[in-house]
Amino acid sequence: MLIGLRDGLRSGDVFVPGSRRYADPASFLLTTEAWAPQKVEFCHLDGKPGEPADALAAADDELHTALADLEAQLAKGNPGEVRLTDDGELIIPPLTAEDVPAEADALRAELAGMLPRVPIASVLVEVDARTGFTDHLVHAGGKVNRPAELKRNLLYVIIAEATNMGLSAMAESCGVPYDVLAWTAEWYFRPETLEAANAAVVNYHHRLPLTRAFGSGTLSSSGGQRFPVKGKSITARHLSRYFARGQGVSTYTHVSDQHSTFDTKVIVATAPESHYVLDSLLGNETDLPTFEHATDTHGATLANFALFDLVGKQLSPRIRDLGKITLYRTGPRAEFLDRYPRAGALLTRRLNLDLITDMWDDLLRVAASVQGGHATAALVVGKLCSSKRQQNALTSAIKEYGALRRTVYAARYLADETYRRRIARQLNKGENLHALRRSLAYASEGALRRRHHEQQTEQMWCLTLATNAIVCWSTE
Repeated sequence: MLIGLRDGLRSGDVFVPGSRRYADPASFLLTTEAWAPQKVEFCHLDGKPGEPADALAAADDELHTALADLEAQLAKGNPGEVRLTDDGELIIPPLTAEDVPAEADALRAELAGMLPRVPIASVLVEVDARTGFTDHLVHAGGKVNRPAELKRNLLYVIIAEATNMGLSAMAESCGVPYDVLAWTAEWYFRPETLEAANAAVVNYHHRLPLTRAFGSGTLSSSGGQRFPVKGKSITARHLSRYFARGQGVSTYTHVSDQHSTFDTKVIVATAPESHYVLDSLLGNETDLPTFEHATDTHGATLANFALFDLVGKQLSPRIRDLGKITLYRTGPRAEFLDRYPRAGALLTRRLNLDLITDMWDDLLRVAASVQGGHATAALVVGKLCSSKRQQNALTSAIKEYGALRRTVYAARYLADETYRRRIARQLNKGENLHALRRSLAYASEGALRRRHHEQQTEQMWCLTLATNAIVCWSTE
């Protein structure tokens, strides 16, 4: 009974009036009275039809276009490509490594040799001179007088936190008293000031000419990175796969196709990462025109597919065992088999279009609530869309619409090898930046000593700021 009550409170099936954490999930959404005058503007800005018939007709056209491309791909039957076996089993071979010309390797080595080896402090000083990111680290009490040595102390604190060496070791290394660095960290370092400083670096990097060769800034990816924690921490958890003899936390970062990191969150290592995929895109305060987002399998939930589309963005995950997921069709099985003899057989279930039609207005209301900040995507995905009650029509409608969007995406993904490589390349950029972050936070074997969530968040933002500074300096 207690386990059932706990699960009900987490999903929102059971709620407590007057509570913030365990309130009715519907209370976080726009009311029907507040939603009515906003519907036309929301649909216009997001490009979503207000009528369910128009929305489903557009989605059905997308599905048939994607299935036509997939049918053409399956008809080839070429070994080494996506194909069907004689038994009708879908074969998705792994992508082969891209051939890098010898001239490119030689050029890469030559360019790397031209870059000078400089201390991290020099990189931060140069990047600050160009971006002025330290000006965004403002006093919590509104103090406007900034003494000459303040900028030096700010950079020392950033280095101490980013390298994980701590303020005590930094004080011994740089000769600035510990209490001065501690006072600077206490009054000038907060998540909102560090986020603004990071945005200044990302925006400057986005305007550099060479950055356009990396990407347009419209594609991003996200992933978690685990850090062990020494001592007791209220956010640390045991996770034997990553922390053999202790506890740790997870940092969830969002990376653009231009190699810049525009958001960082510290979450419990055992928490589902799918809840946090959309939040950072909607709360992105940089100049990056992010439209499409790639994740690994963790982000490929039906709720995320639905919410991404409803707010006008595209979710493009790399799904493990894609050939085994359930794909849906919008009409009778015989009709799809006649039209797509090979691809049609992969669509094993039929969508409940009547449910989507009946709940379309509520689906738009949920999307508007998330986009307008009335409710976070983490709350909607974590509560409303993880409910186990079958009688919850809104939850069922979100999952049903997400199944439609996932089917459209899967058909596109399978039919286009270039598209699959583009997604894989973006995810690799995120992994490369994780390696850079790991190299920066070298002290204490990379184990964090901060106990509280806010302190850990500030340290991870310092690490992100230093990482972006290195990327920006190297690009320029």
